[in-house]
Amino acid sequence: MTIRLWLVRHGSTEWSEAGRYTGSTDLQLSERGKAEAGALTWLADRSWTGVWTSDLKRAGDTARLAGMEATPDRRLREIDFGRLEGMTWAELDRPTRDALAAFDRFDAPGGESTGGLLTRLEGFIDDLPPGDHLAFTHGGVIRTLVRTTGADRHLGPGEVAVLEIDGASRRDVSVDFLEKPVDSGRDRSSS
Repeated sequence: MTIRLWLVRHGSTEWSEAGRYTGSTDLQLSERGKAEAGALTWLADRSWTGVWTSDLKRAGDTARLAGMEATPDRRLREIDFGRLEGMTWAELDRPTRDALAAFDRFDAPGGESTGGLLTRLEGFIDDLPPGDHLAFTHGGVIRTLVRTTGADRHLGPGEVAVLEIDGASRRDVSVDFLEKPVDSGRDRSSS
């Protein structure tokens, strides 16, 4: 009754390359992002119970360029940064920087809270049957789910984390970070 949720961060966009917060703004992949997505074709060699993507272009295009047909799900969207959309770290005031760095209980002005993000992600996971699922999504989504394991790590564009969730309790969760593509049916990962 275990769920393995492979979380793939979408490829780069012009805003991510410029260090701009990109939540619900629907941007396309940059040329670099297209190359990052194309490097994920090794994921198409596996058998998946379900393949999912955020409904935003950058995630859907990453799935497509990786050679996957994915079902869009709005719950996999990035956190809505509200009035912070498009801003850089340097443009944020000190209290906002501190709250964003702490991440827990962050509430984007005019946007979404990390608590609201976690609630919608838990709803997504609750709807998954046991098996291996692949989700093309966003950095904040992945960080939120990784933090449920006690770890905290930012994934770069095109990087992959794998959550293993006990299907019975939905509370026993662990995470692995893939450093290299899966080869010959074996995972090469480190915690």
